[in-house]
This record gives sequence, C-alpha cells and structure tokens, in this order.
Amino acid sequence: MAARALDGVGTSEGKAATTRLYAQLAERIADMIRTGGYKVGDRLPSERELSLSYDVSRPTIREAIIALEVDGLVEVRVGSGVYVRAPARRLGKPAIQGVGPFELLEARRAIEGEACALAADRVTDADVAALNAILAEMIAAGEDFVAAERADWQFHLTIARITQNSAIISSVEALWEARFASPQQQLLADKAHDAGVVPRIGEHRDIISALATRDGNAARAAMRGHLTRVLEELIIATEVREAALLNEKMQARRRMFSVD
Repeated sequence: MAARALDGVGTSEGKAATTRLYAQLAERIADMIRTGGYKVGDRLPSERELSLSYDVSRPTIREAIIALEVDGLVEVRVGSGVYVRAPARRLGKPAIQGVGPFELLEARRAIEGEACALAADRVTDADVAALNAILAEMIAAGEDFVAAERADWQFHLTIARITQNSAIISSVEALWEARFASPQQQLLADKAHDAGVVPRIGEHRDIISALATRDGNAARAAMRGHLTRVLEELIIATEVREAALLNEKMQARRRMFSVD
C-alpha cells in the first residue's frame, strides 16, 4: 500500500491534535480500517514499513499503535506483529490523545535535567535526607509497581521543589499530570510492568549523590542519563518482535528447496 507523509491532517479534536504526529498517524490507520483498507484479522505493515511510508520516527509509530490499542482497533501479538481487531473504535471516537508517551519523556529529560542542576545549587541537608527517605520507600515497594511509581513521582517532584522556582515546579507538575491523565501512557506503563521495567534504584541514588555534593553538572548528567535509560527501556518494552514471522518465512523457504 502506498502512503504519503503526514501533513497536518485535521481531526475533530481541533488544531492541537494536528500537531501530534502519533495522533495523525493513528487517525490515518483508523481510516484505513474503517474503509476496509485493513480488514479484521489483517496484519499491519511492519514498524519499519510504516516509518518509511509516513516519514516518521519509530517511537511515533509505537505511540500511534498504542493509541489504536487503547481504542480497541488493533492488538499486538508479541513475536508476530500488529493485527486489526475491530472495524471501528469501541467508543466511536478516539480516547483522550494527550502528549505522546515518548515525547513526554523527552520533555522531562530536558526540563528535569536542568531542574536537577539548579536544585544542586539550592539543596539542603534536610532535602537530601528527604530524598533518601523517598528512595527507601521505592526500595521497600519492591515489585509493587503502584507504590514504586508513587515514590518515583514524589522523588522527581521533590527535586523540582528544591529549585524554589515556581515556573519549574509548575512545569514538572504539569508533565506528571499529563502522564497520569493519558490512557496511552497507562497502557505503556502496563507494557513496561509486563517487561519487568521498574524504577532503577542505583540511578536514583546517583542523582542524590550528585545533589549532595552540590555539583550541578553531575546532577544534570545523572538526571538526563536516568531519563534516557527510562526512554530506552520503554522503547524496548513496546517493540513488536517479529521473530515468529521471520521463522515462518524461513520454514517456507526450506520447504521450497526441500527434496521429497
């Protein structure tokens, strides 16, 4: 199927939605399903094919697939691919389409990295103790993902508040609120939990150590490195491995050249 790059196609959600590439792509694929271009049971083109067809990044493809999963249009079969599940959205319209999960993490990396650097100049011994107490909660949570994420949230908000900069505090709070409000983010979190992704204790400890030494550059690097690894882990957690499909092709090739 030939496709063209996304070009700001409008949606019923107005101008804001047109700036979200993943929402545009999800809408384009949903239209293909609605009009019969993709039928129930069909396997969608691979991530690489969609990326080339629409001239968007692979993380954008994954954000679009997550949105379509939330809407009940497709299902991801690990080891095989993405398949059409229904001809129409379960609610008749797209679920809330906030900032894409990967875009959100990119924004957090930029903003929270600088917040951490500023916090290093203003942190007190009491602040360090508070962060260590939150880290202890994170450790105690173990595999309780809800408790671990709650502690992780408090950890990052505490660093923002250490900056004593109301604009930074509001920005970080808004990013986390957007995370909690997004059904796409919730599905991504579920996938991450299934893949065993949990808050990294060592990375949080490194952030505290950098803050405790009042080293702004080290604090920035620790926070950015932490959020970069979170982003990488979530990309891996949403990867649709097509090993089964490759195996089928290899088996077919062997049969083609086999001798009875």
